[in-house]
Amino acid sequence: MPDSRMMTLQPIDGVIFDMDGLLLDSESLAMDALIHAGTTLGYDVSHSFCRRMVGVAADGCRALMLETYGDSFPLHDFFAAQEVHLRDLVDAGRLVLKEGVAPLLDYLDAQGIPRAIATSSSRARADHHLALTNLHWRFDAIVTRDDVTRGKPDPEPYLTAARRIGVPAARCLALEDSHSGARAAHAARIRVIVVPDLLEPDDDIRRKALAIMDDLHMVLDFIRQARS
Repeated sequence: MPDSRMMTLQPIDGVIFDMDGLLLDSESLAMDALIHAGTTLGYDVSHSFCRRMVGVAADGCRALMLETYGDSFPLHDFFAAQEVHLRDLVDAGRLVLKEGVAPLLDYLDAQGIPRAIATSSSRARADHHLALTNLHWRFDAIVTRDDVTRGKPDPEPYLTAARRIGVPAARCLALEDSHSGARAAHAARIRVIVVPDLLEPDDDIRRKALAIMDDLHMVLDFIRQARS
């Protein structure tokens, strides 16, 4: 395992972004859609339960639903209803960028720093949301759950993203909001800054993170200083 101090000293030659809750203010919409889907099918799906699925890939969410509601839970109908309601919310104009996204991407453009997305969302959802917010053209690579064998917290999404932008993992910086995503980046030996959205970092995440920051404006300041 590389020394964390040496990792901190490595230059930042590439940046890998999570999507939901980090670039896009979408996690609250996804939670509303989960709760709506449960109500439609006669199940009480609480906010606290939905928080356990933040940043978790679909296969992990399915396992969590069966563990909680039993093997007879109508998984297919539930997630189909959630997807329809989420798209309705998004297409109604409820999906917006998180604070600081544009200035950070503008800086990376000016500096010629390659960047990727590593998301737990499906290819269809990622493409739809990124096109709607006009972000799809601003990334050199987009790695979705459909592009890897194992989703977060496994390191595969981050290792795949680093490989696709041609930057060694030790020279990348990951930006995450979720516990699962932060663990994935850390497992990939990629420095990770956590910008919390719906989940506050616990002690384990604080140990794994290079820093906890309030927003992407702070991340931009950090990268500027690190590269100066």
